[in-house]
Amino acid sequence: MNFTSLQYLIFLVIVSLVYFGLPKKIKIYWLLICSYYFYMSWNIEYSLLLFVSTIITYISGILISKTHKKSIKNFWVFLSIFINLGILILFKYYDFLAEMLNLILNKISLSVPESLNLLLPLGISFYTFRAISYTIDIYRKDVKVEKNFIKYAVFVSFFPQIVSGPIEKSKDFLKQFDYKHNFSWNNLFQGSFLITIGFFYKLVIADRAAIAVNQVYNNVSDYINGGGIYFIIATILYAIQIYFDFNACSIIAKGSSKILGYETTNNFNLPYFATSIKDFWRRWHISLSTWFKDYLYIPLGGNRKGFFRTQLNILFVFLVSGLWHGAALTFLIWGLLHGVYQILENIIHKYHKFQQNGLFNKIISIIITFCLVDFAWLFFRANSLNDAWLIVSHLFDFGMVMDFSLLGMNLIEFIILLIAIAFVFVLEILSTKINLIETFYKQNIILRWAFYYILLFSIIIFGIYGPGFSTQEFIYIQF
Repeated sequence: MNFTSLQYLIFLVIVSLVYFGLPKKIKIYWLLICSYYFYMSWNIEYSLLLFVSTIITYISGILISKTHKKSIKNFWVFLSIFINLGILILFKYYDFLAEMLNLILNKISLSVPESLNLLLPLGISFYTFRAISYTIDIYRKDVKVEKNFIKYAVFVSFFPQIVSGPIEKSKDFLKQFDYKHNFSWNNLFQGSFLITIGFFYKLVIADRAAIAVNQVYNNVSDYINGGGIYFIIATILYAIQIYFDFNACSIIAKGSSKILGYETTNNFNLPYFATSIKDFWRRWHISLSTWFKDYLYIPLGGNRKGFFRTQLNILFVFLVSGLWHGAALTFLIWGLLHGVYQILENIIHKYHKFQQNGLFNKIISIIITFCLVDFAWLFFRANSLNDAWLIVSHLFDFGMVMDFSLLGMNLIEFIILLIAIAFVFVLEILSTKINLIETFYKQNIILRWAFYYILLFSIIIFGIYGPGFSTQEFIYIQF
Protein backbone atom coordinates (compact mmCIF):
# COMPACT_ATOMS: atom_id res chain seq x y z
CA MET A 1 0.00 0.00 0.00
CA ASN A 2 2.10 2.86 -1.33
CA PHE A 3 1.71 6.24 0.41
CA THR A 4 0.95 7.96 -2.91
CA SER A 5 -1.69 5.44 -3.98
CA LEU A 6 -5.44 5.98 -4.00
CA GLN A 7 -5.67 2.83 -1.89
CA TYR A 8 -3.71 4.48 0.92
CA LEU A 9 -5.82 7.65 0.83
CA ILE A 10 -9.02 5.59 1.09
CA PHE A 11 -7.44 3.57 3.91
CA LEU A 12 -6.49 6.78 5.78
CA VAL A 13 -10.00 8.21 5.41
CA ILE A 14 -11.58 5.01 6.79
CA VAL A 15 -9.06 4.81 9.64
CA SER A 16 -9.72 8.44 10.61
CA LEU A 17 -13.53 8.28 10.38
CA VAL A 18 -13.74 5.18 12.56
CA TYR A 19 -11.03 6.41 14.95
CA PHE A 20 -12.84 9.61 15.87
CA GLY A 21 -16.12 7.76 16.27
CA LEU A 22 -14.74 5.35 18.86
CA PRO A 23 -14.49 5.81 22.64
CA LYS A 24 -11.06 6.77 23.96
CA LYS A 25 -10.31 3.30 25.38
CA ILE A 26 -11.09 1.58 22.08
CA LYS A 27 -9.10 3.94 19.84
CA ILE A 28 -5.77 2.27 20.62
CA TYR A 29 -7.11 -1.15 19.59
CA TRP A 30 -8.31 0.27 16.30
CA LEU A 31 -4.87 1.78 15.64
CA LEU A 32 -3.22 -1.58 16.27
CA ILE A 33 -5.59 -3.37 13.89
CA CYS A 34 -5.06 -0.73 11.21
CA SER A 35 -1.27 -0.69 11.66
CA TYR A 36 -0.99 -4.45 11.26
CA TYR A 37 -3.41 -4.43 8.33
CA PHE A 38 -1.25 -1.77 6.66
CA TYR A 39 1.89 -3.81 7.27
CA MET A 40 0.31 -7.07 6.15
CA SER A 41 -0.83 -5.44 2.90
CA TRP A 42 2.85 -5.63 1.92
CA ASN A 43 3.65 -9.07 3.28
CA ILE A 44 1.47 -11.13 5.62
CA GLU A 45 4.15 -13.62 6.69
CA TYR A 46 6.67 -11.05 7.87
CA SER A 47 4.16 -9.42 10.19
CA LEU A 48 5.15 -12.28 12.50
CA LEU A 49 8.68 -10.82 12.75
CA LEU A 50 7.21 -7.46 13.72
CA PHE A 51 5.13 -9.16 16.41
CA VAL A 52 8.14 -11.16 17.71
CA SER A 53 10.26 -8.01 17.98
CA THR A 54 7.41 -6.30 19.83
CA ILE A 55 6.90 -9.19 22.26
CA ILE A 56 10.62 -9.54 23.02
CA THR A 57 11.22 -5.87 23.77
CA TYR A 58 7.96 -5.52 25.69
CA ILE A 59 8.82 -8.43 27.99
CA SER A 60 12.46 -7.39 28.34
CA GLY A 61 11.33 -3.89 29.33
CA ILE A 62 9.19 -5.30 32.15
CA LEU A 63 11.98 -7.65 33.31
CA ILE A 64 14.56 -4.85 33.30
CA SER A 65 12.27 -2.57 35.32
CA LYS A 66 11.58 -5.28 37.94
CA THR A 67 15.16 -6.09 38.84
CA HIS A 68 17.68 -3.95 40.72
CA LYS A 69 20.67 -6.19 40.09
CA LYS A 70 22.82 -4.66 37.37
CA SER A 71 24.13 -7.97 36.03
CA ILE A 72 20.59 -9.26 35.48
CA LYS A 73 19.54 -5.97 33.86
CA ASN A 74 22.54 -6.23 31.54
CA PHE A 75 21.56 -9.79 30.64
CA TRP A 76 18.01 -8.85 29.64
CA VAL A 77 19.24 -5.84 27.65
CA PHE A 78 21.82 -7.99 25.88
CA LEU A 79 19.30 -10.73 25.13
CA SER A 80 16.75 -8.27 23.73
CA ILE A 81 19.29 -6.53 21.51
CA PHE A 82 20.90 -9.83 20.46
CA ILE A 83 17.62 -11.38 19.31
CA ASN A 84 16.44 -8.25 17.50
CA LEU A 85 19.76 -7.66 15.75
CA GLY A 86 19.98 -11.39 15.03
CA ILE A 87 16.68 -11.27 13.13
CA LEU A 88 17.79 -8.12 11.31
CA ILE A 89 21.14 -9.63 10.32
CA LEU A 90 19.56 -12.90 9.18
CA PHE A 91 17.02 -11.28 6.87
CA LYS A 92 18.97 -8.26 5.70
CA TYR A 93 22.67 -9.13 5.84
CA TYR A 94 23.03 -12.91 5.56
CA ASP A 95 23.70 -12.96 1.80
CA PHE A 96 26.25 -10.14 2.07
CA LEU A 97 28.05 -11.71 5.04
CA ALA A 98 28.02 -15.16 3.42
CA GLU A 99 29.59 -13.74 0.28
CA MET A 100 32.35 -12.04 2.29
CA LEU A 101 32.90 -15.15 4.42
CA ASN A 102 33.16 -17.42 1.38
CA LEU A 103 35.97 -15.28 0.00
CA ILE A 104 37.96 -16.41 3.04
CA LEU A 105 36.65 -19.97 3.40
CA ASN A 106 37.16 -20.83 -0.28
CA LYS A 107 40.91 -20.69 0.31
CA ILE A 108 40.60 -23.69 2.61
CA SER A 109 37.96 -25.44 0.47
CA LEU A 110 35.07 -24.57 2.77
CA SER A 111 31.92 -22.53 2.19
CA VAL A 112 28.55 -21.53 3.58
CA PRO A 113 25.25 -21.27 1.66
CA GLU A 114 25.45 -18.07 -0.38
CA SER A 115 21.75 -17.27 -0.14
CA LEU A 116 18.74 -18.28 1.95
CA ASN A 117 16.38 -16.62 -0.58
CA LEU A 118 14.78 -14.51 2.13
CA LEU A 119 12.83 -11.42 1.18
CA LEU A 120 13.73 -8.25 3.05
CA PRO A 121 10.85 -7.50 5.47
CA LEU A 122 9.39 -4.05 4.99
CA GLY A 123 10.65 -1.46 7.48
CA ILE A 124 12.64 -3.99 9.51
CA SER A 125 15.55 -1.60 10.09
CA PHE A 126 13.19 1.10 11.33
CA TYR A 127 11.03 -0.90 13.72
CA THR A 128 14.03 -2.87 15.01
CA PHE A 129 15.86 0.32 15.94
CA ARG A 130 12.72 1.74 17.52
CA ALA A 131 12.21 -1.39 19.62
CA ILE A 132 15.88 -1.56 20.66
CA SER A 133 15.89 2.09 21.71
CA TYR A 134 12.91 1.42 23.99
CA THR A 135 14.82 -1.38 25.73
CA ILE A 136 17.83 0.87 26.25
CA ASP A 137 15.64 3.76 27.45
CA ILE A 138 14.12 1.49 30.09
CA TYR A 139 17.60 0.38 31.18
CA ARG A 140 18.74 4.00 31.42
CA LYS A 141 15.52 4.98 33.21
CA ASP A 142 14.87 7.63 30.57
CA VAL A 143 11.30 6.38 30.27
CA LYS A 144 8.92 4.41 32.47
CA VAL A 145 8.12 0.88 31.41
CA GLU A 146 4.93 0.62 29.35
CA LYS A 147 2.80 -2.14 30.89
CA ASN A 148 -0.03 -1.78 28.41
CA PHE A 149 0.98 -4.16 25.63
CA ILE A 150 -1.46 -2.69 23.11
CA LYS A 151 0.00 0.82 23.50
CA TYR A 152 3.51 -0.49 23.13
CA ALA A 153 2.57 -2.60 20.10
CA VAL A 154 1.10 0.47 18.39
CA PHE A 155 4.26 2.45 19.24
CA VAL A 156 6.37 -0.11 17.38
CA SER A 157 3.98 -0.64 14.45
CA PHE A 158 2.29 2.80 14.04
CA PHE A 159 1.34 2.65 10.36
CA PRO A 160 2.39 6.14 9.16
CA GLN A 161 5.94 5.53 10.41
CA ILE A 162 6.64 1.83 9.99
CA VAL A 163 7.53 2.10 6.29
CA SER A 164 10.49 4.48 6.68
CA GLY A 165 10.28 6.28 9.99
CA PRO A 166 10.88 8.71 11.52
CA ILE A 167 12.39 6.60 14.31
CA GLU A 168 10.49 8.12 17.21
CA LYS A 169 11.85 7.99 20.75
CA SER A 170 9.65 6.18 23.24
CA LYS A 171 9.77 9.07 25.71
CA ASP A 172 8.38 11.44 23.07
CA PHE A 173 5.78 9.22 21.42
CA LEU A 174 4.42 6.68 23.90
CA LYS A 175 2.89 9.34 26.14
CA GLN A 176 0.80 10.62 23.22
CA PHE A 177 -1.39 7.52 23.40
CA ASP A 178 -2.67 8.79 26.75
CA TYR A 179 -3.87 12.09 25.29
CA LYS A 180 -7.42 12.73 24.17
CA HIS A 181 -7.55 12.68 20.39
CA ASN A 182 -10.71 14.43 19.34
CA PHE A 183 -11.42 15.48 15.79
CA SER A 184 -9.92 18.87 14.89
CA TRP A 185 -10.50 20.84 11.70
CA ASN A 186 -7.12 22.46 12.23
CA ASN A 187 -5.40 19.06 12.39
CA LEU A 188 -7.35 17.87 9.35
CA PHE A 189 -6.32 20.91 7.30
CA GLN A 190 -2.67 20.85 8.36
CA GLY A 191 -2.40 17.09 7.93
CA SER A 192 -4.08 17.12 4.51
CA PHE A 193 -1.91 20.02 3.42
CA LEU A 194 1.24 18.15 4.48
CA ILE A 195 0.10 15.04 2.59
CA THR A 196 -0.53 17.13 -0.53
CA ILE A 197 2.93 18.67 -0.27
CA GLY A 198 4.35 15.16 0.10
CA PHE A 199 2.55 14.11 -3.09
CA PHE A 200 4.04 17.14 -4.88
CA TYR A 201 7.55 16.28 -3.64
CA LYS A 202 7.22 12.67 -4.72
CA LEU A 203 5.23 12.76 -7.96
CA VAL A 204 6.32 16.09 -9.47
CA ILE A 205 9.96 16.27 -8.37
CA ALA A 206 11.39 12.95 -7.09
CA ASP A 207 9.80 10.67 -9.69
CA ARG A 208 10.63 13.11 -12.51
CA ALA A 209 14.27 13.26 -11.41
CA ALA A 210 14.23 9.44 -11.17
CA ILE A 211 13.65 9.18 -14.93
CA ALA A 212 17.07 10.67 -15.71
CA VAL A 213 18.79 8.99 -12.76
CA ASN A 214 17.53 5.52 -13.68
CA GLN A 215 18.31 6.04 -17.35
CA VAL A 216 21.98 6.80 -16.64
CA TYR A 217 22.70 4.66 -13.59
CA ASN A 218 20.99 1.58 -15.02
CA ASN A 219 22.93 1.87 -18.30
CA VAL A 220 26.36 3.07 -17.19
CA SER A 221 28.29 1.42 -20.04
CA ASP A 222 26.33 3.47 -22.61
CA TYR A 223 27.83 6.72 -21.28
CA ILE A 224 31.48 5.87 -20.58
CA ASN A 225 32.70 7.24 -23.93
CA GLY A 226 32.49 10.97 -23.34
CA GLY A 227 29.30 10.99 -21.31
CA GLY A 228 30.72 12.66 -18.21
CA ILE A 229 28.14 15.43 -18.37
CA TYR A 230 25.37 12.84 -18.11
CA PHE A 231 27.01 11.26 -15.06
CA ILE A 232 27.29 14.68 -13.42
CA ILE A 233 23.68 15.64 -14.18
CA ALA A 234 22.34 12.24 -13.09
CA THR A 235 24.33 12.35 -9.84
CA ILE A 236 23.09 15.86 -9.02
CA LEU A 237 19.56 14.78 -9.84
CA TYR A 238 19.93 11.77 -7.57
CA ALA A 239 20.70 14.13 -4.69
CA ILE A 240 17.44 15.88 -5.59
CA GLN A 241 15.54 12.62 -6.01
CA ILE A 242 16.54 11.03 -2.72
CA TYR A 243 15.89 14.21 -0.74
CA PHE A 244 12.43 14.87 -2.14
CA ASP A 245 11.55 11.16 -2.18
CA PHE A 246 12.50 10.53 1.44
CA ASN A 247 11.20 13.89 2.62
CA ALA A 248 7.90 13.19 0.85
CA CYS A 249 7.56 9.93 2.77
CA SER A 250 8.34 11.70 6.06
CA ILE A 251 5.92 14.54 5.32
CA ILE A 252 3.08 12.19 4.35
CA ALA A 253 3.73 10.24 7.56
CA LYS A 254 3.68 13.48 9.53
CA GLY A 255 0.47 14.61 7.83
CA SER A 256 -1.26 11.26 8.39
CA SER A 257 -0.26 11.34 12.06
CA LYS A 258 -1.41 14.95 12.39
CA ILE A 259 -4.90 14.14 11.15
CA LEU A 260 -5.16 11.56 13.94
CA GLY A 261 -3.79 14.07 16.46
CA TYR A 262 -0.21 12.78 16.83
CA GLU A 263 2.92 14.91 16.56
CA THR A 264 5.98 13.41 14.91
CA THR A 265 9.63 14.35 14.56
CA ASN A 266 10.77 16.58 11.71
CA ASN A 267 13.23 14.44 9.74
CA PHE A 268 14.78 17.14 7.54
CA ASN A 269 15.90 20.73 7.87
CA LEU A 270 17.24 22.04 4.55
CA PRO A 271 20.17 19.56 4.41
CA TYR A 272 21.53 20.90 1.12
CA PHE A 273 22.00 24.29 2.72
CA ALA A 274 24.41 22.82 5.27
CA THR A 275 27.77 24.59 5.59
CA SER A 276 29.70 21.47 6.66
CA ILE A 277 29.33 17.70 6.75
CA LYS A 278 28.67 17.86 10.48
CA ASP A 279 25.96 20.43 9.81
CA PHE A 280 24.55 18.21 7.05
CA TRP A 281 24.01 15.37 9.52
CA ARG A 282 22.18 17.71 11.86
CA ARG A 283 19.74 18.34 9.02
CA TRP A 284 19.49 14.99 7.15
CA HIS A 285 17.44 12.03 8.44
CA ILE A 286 17.48 13.68 11.84
CA SER A 287 15.78 10.82 13.69
CA LEU A 288 18.40 8.28 12.51
CA SER A 289 21.30 10.65 13.19
CA THR A 290 19.95 11.21 16.70
CA TRP A 291 19.53 7.45 17.20
CA PHE A 292 23.14 6.74 16.28
CA LYS A 293 24.34 9.59 18.48
CA ASP A 294 22.32 8.50 21.54
CA TYR A 295 22.64 4.72 21.26
CA LEU A 296 26.01 4.16 19.58
CA TYR A 297 28.29 7.21 19.47
CA ILE A 298 27.86 8.30 23.10
CA PRO A 299 28.07 4.73 24.52
CA LEU A 300 31.32 4.29 22.56
CA GLY A 301 32.71 7.27 24.45
CA GLY A 302 31.63 10.10 22.15
CA ASN A 303 34.15 12.90 22.39
CA ARG A 304 35.03 12.18 26.02
CA LYS A 305 38.11 10.05 25.47
CA GLY A 306 40.44 12.29 23.51
CA PHE A 307 40.65 13.58 19.95
CA PHE A 308 41.96 10.39 18.32
CA ARG A 309 39.36 8.14 19.96
CA THR A 310 36.63 10.59 18.95
CA GLN A 311 37.60 10.25 15.29
CA LEU A 312 37.59 6.45 15.53
CA ASN A 313 34.10 6.59 17.07
CA ILE A 314 32.89 8.84 14.25
CA LEU A 315 34.31 6.52 11.60
CA PHE A 316 32.77 3.45 13.21
CA VAL A 317 29.34 5.08 13.52
CA PHE A 318 29.33 6.11 9.87
CA LEU A 319 30.40 2.65 8.75
CA VAL A 320 27.51 1.18 10.75
CA SER A 321 25.22 3.82 9.23
CA GLY A 322 26.32 2.77 5.75
CA LEU A 323 25.67 -0.87 6.57
CA TRP A 324 22.28 0.03 8.10
CA HIS A 325 21.24 1.44 4.73
CA GLY A 326 22.15 -1.64 2.76
CA ALA A 327 24.12 -4.88 2.63
CA ALA A 328 26.59 -3.90 -0.09
CA LEU A 329 30.10 -2.51 -0.37
CA THR A 330 28.73 0.59 -2.07
CA PHE A 331 26.83 1.53 1.09
CA LEU A 332 29.90 0.89 3.23
CA ILE A 333 31.94 3.21 0.99
CA TRP A 334 29.21 5.83 1.26
CA GLY A 335 29.36 5.61 5.05
CA LEU A 336 33.18 5.58 5.01
CA LEU A 337 33.27 8.72 2.88
CA HIS A 338 31.03 10.62 5.30
CA GLY A 339 33.14 9.42 8.22
CA VAL A 340 36.36 10.54 6.50
CA TYR A 341 34.77 13.88 5.53
CA GLN A 342 33.87 14.63 9.12
CA ILE A 343 37.25 13.50 10.47
CA LEU A 344 39.05 15.76 8.00
CA GLU A 345 36.76 18.63 9.00
CA ASN A 346 37.58 18.04 12.66
CA ILE A 347 41.34 17.92 11.95
CA ILE A 348 41.20 21.11 9.90
CA HIS A 349 39.11 22.94 12.50
CA LYS A 350 41.42 21.76 15.27
CA TYR A 351 44.32 23.66 13.76
CA HIS A 352 42.54 26.41 11.86
CA LYS A 353 39.44 28.35 12.83
CA PHE A 354 37.41 29.17 9.75
CA GLN A 355 35.15 32.15 9.70
CA GLN A 356 31.88 31.53 7.92
CA ASN A 357 30.64 35.04 8.49
CA GLY A 358 29.48 36.82 5.40
CA LEU A 359 27.21 35.66 2.60
CA PHE A 360 30.04 34.80 0.17
CA ASN A 361 31.84 32.52 2.64
CA LYS A 362 28.56 30.82 3.53
CA ILE A 363 27.69 30.19 -0.13
CA ILE A 364 31.13 28.71 -0.80
CA SER A 365 30.77 26.44 2.25
CA ILE A 366 27.33 25.30 1.07
CA ILE A 367 28.63 24.53 -2.44
CA ILE A 368 31.64 22.57 -1.16
CA THR A 369 29.49 20.60 1.29
CA PHE A 370 26.92 19.77 -1.40
CA CYS A 371 29.64 18.57 -3.79
CA LEU A 372 31.10 16.27 -1.13
CA VAL A 373 27.67 14.92 -0.19
CA ASP A 374 26.71 14.44 -3.83
CA PHE A 375 29.93 12.57 -4.62
CA ALA A 376 29.10 10.16 -1.80
CA TRP A 377 25.56 9.75 -3.18
CA LEU A 378 27.17 8.36 -6.34
CA PHE A 379 28.19 5.22 -4.43
CA PHE A 380 24.84 5.10 -2.62
CA ARG A 381 22.95 4.96 -5.94
CA ALA A 382 25.31 2.82 -8.06
CA ASN A 383 23.98 -0.66 -8.77
CA SER A 384 27.40 -2.19 -8.10
CA LEU A 385 30.92 -1.27 -7.09
CA ASN A 386 32.01 -1.78 -10.69
CA ASP A 387 29.38 0.70 -11.92
CA ALA A 388 30.49 3.21 -9.28
CA TRP A 389 34.10 2.90 -10.40
CA LEU A 390 33.15 3.34 -14.07
CA ILE A 391 31.21 6.51 -13.24
CA VAL A 392 34.00 7.97 -11.08
CA SER A 393 36.68 7.19 -13.66
CA HIS A 394 34.66 8.80 -16.48
CA LEU A 395 33.01 11.58 -14.50
CA PHE A 396 34.94 14.31 -16.31
CA ASP A 397 35.18 12.68 -19.74
CA PHE A 398 33.31 15.06 -22.03
CA GLY A 399 32.64 14.45 -25.69
CA MET A 400 29.07 13.42 -26.20
CA VAL A 401 26.79 16.18 -27.47
CA MET A 402 24.22 17.17 -24.86
CA ASP A 403 20.91 15.55 -25.74
CA PHE A 404 18.10 15.55 -23.16
CA SER A 405 16.54 12.48 -24.77
CA LEU A 406 19.56 10.52 -23.51
CA LEU A 407 18.35 11.41 -20.01
CA GLY A 408 14.97 9.91 -20.77
CA MET A 409 13.24 13.30 -20.83
CA ASN A 410 12.91 16.34 -23.05
CA LEU A 411 13.91 19.95 -22.36
CA ILE A 412 10.41 20.93 -21.23
CA GLU A 413 10.36 18.13 -18.65
CA PHE A 414 13.74 19.27 -17.40
CA ILE A 415 12.56 22.91 -17.10
CA ILE A 416 9.45 21.78 -15.18
CA LEU A 417 11.73 19.92 -12.78
CA LEU A 418 13.98 22.95 -12.23
CA ILE A 419 11.02 25.29 -11.65
CA ALA A 420 9.45 22.87 -9.15
CA ILE A 421 12.75 22.50 -7.27
CA ALA A 422 13.26 26.27 -7.12
CA PHE A 423 9.66 26.81 -5.95
CA VAL A 424 9.97 24.28 -3.12
CA PHE A 425 13.37 25.50 -1.95
CA VAL A 426 12.06 29.06 -1.72
CA LEU A 427 9.14 27.84 0.41
CA GLU A 428 11.45 25.75 2.60
CA ILE A 429 13.75 28.71 3.19
CA LEU A 430 10.73 30.82 4.15
CA SER A 431 9.61 28.05 6.51
CA THR A 432 12.75 28.61 8.60
CA LYS A 433 11.46 32.11 9.39
CA ILE A 434 7.76 31.47 9.84
CA ASN A 435 5.39 28.53 10.22
CA LEU A 436 4.04 28.51 6.68
CA ILE A 437 1.18 26.09 7.35
CA GLU A 438 -0.19 27.99 10.33
CA THR A 439 0.33 31.33 8.56
CA PHE A 440 -1.41 29.99 5.48
CA TYR A 441 -4.27 28.62 7.61
CA LYS A 442 -4.92 32.11 8.98
CA GLN A 443 -5.30 33.64 5.52
CA ASN A 444 -8.54 34.43 3.73
CA ILE A 445 -10.47 31.27 2.86
CA ILE A 446 -10.49 32.17 -0.86
CA LEU A 447 -6.69 32.56 -0.88
CA ARG A 448 -6.22 29.30 1.03
CA TRP A 449 -8.36 27.22 -1.27
CA ALA A 450 -6.97 28.90 -4.40
CA PHE A 451 -3.42 27.92 -3.43
CA TYR A 452 -4.55 24.47 -2.37
CA TYR A 453 -6.22 23.85 -5.75
CA ILE A 454 -3.18 25.19 -7.61
CA LEU A 455 -1.01 22.72 -5.71
CA LEU A 456 -3.47 19.89 -6.31
CA PHE A 457 -3.80 20.56 -10.04
CA SER A 458 -0.02 20.91 -10.33
CA ILE A 459 0.27 17.34 -9.04
CA ILE A 460 -2.43 16.13 -11.45
CA ILE A 461 -0.93 17.93 -14.45
CA PHE A 462 2.80 17.61 -13.80
CA GLY A 463 2.97 14.47 -11.67
CA ILE A 464 4.71 11.36 -13.01
CA TYR A 465 2.17 8.53 -12.98
CA GLY A 466 -0.31 6.68 -15.12
CA PRO A 467 0.15 4.59 -18.30
CA GLY A 468 3.71 4.54 -19.61
CA PHE A 469 5.33 5.16 -16.25
CA SER A 470 6.34 2.57 -13.71
CA THR A 471 5.44 3.43 -10.13
CA GLN A 472 8.54 4.48 -8.21
CA GLU A 473 8.61 2.98 -4.73
CA PHE A 474 9.91 5.22 -1.98
CA ILE A 475 13.69 4.77 -1.86
CA TYR A 476 13.93 4.25 1.88
CA ILE A 477 11.37 1.44 1.87
CA GLN A 478 14.19 -0.89 0.84
CA PHE A 479 16.10 -0.09 4.04
